[in-house]
Amino acid sequence: MARYIGPKSKIARRFKDPIFGPDKYYEKKNYPPGMHGGNKRRSKLSEYGTQLMEKQKAKYTYGILERQFKNIFQKATRKKGITGEVLLQLIEARLDNVVFRLGIAPTRNGARQLILHRHIVVNGKVVNVPSFELRPGDIVGVRERSKSLEVIVNSLASRANQYSWLEWDEAMKTGKFMNYPERAEIPENIKEQLIVELYSK
Repeated sequence: MARYIGPKSKIARRFKDPIFGPDKYYEKKNYPPGMHGGNKRRSKLSEYGTQLMEKQKAKYTYGILERQFKNIFQKATRKKGITGEVLLQLIEARLDNVVFRLGIAPTRNGARQLILHRHIVVNGKVVNVPSFELRPGDIVGVRERSKSLEVIVNSLASRANQYSWLEWDEAMKTGKFMNYPERAEIPENIKEQLIVELYSK
């Protein structure tokens, strides 16, 4: 299965949540996609169906494929703490997500592209693996020759969100991954316990 590149509003409507950010089209049609729209009588989801939907929602939100997601979950089960929270913490520590959170890229897909094209450095070294896991204290920045890229300049100019686990140095155009975020600090509307229950079957 390749990474989804189709209409994002359609996916947001399926999950009844604007998972890709503000979406005017979603606000206009905030009912499930399909020719019958909101008029179709939909049977109640089973417990398994609800859990599966939550996992798919998390995968689409963060842009992670099934095998990667399962590997992260297995890693989370081996760590101390509440598995669901550790799962989200590990996902938040991915390089593509941190580049997005820092405001270097406007979307996670955009962040992934910048990383693949070797525009991002970690602790001064170029890293072109979007799934690279950051550790507390790691410094993420933009390559010197890439700082004038229009997409990066525009994204940084409009950055607004400040996250307590990330520290941004405006002068150096670098961000520091301070620590793994607490669950309450992660803004995504994901019920991680349902994902844990799904994988525990």
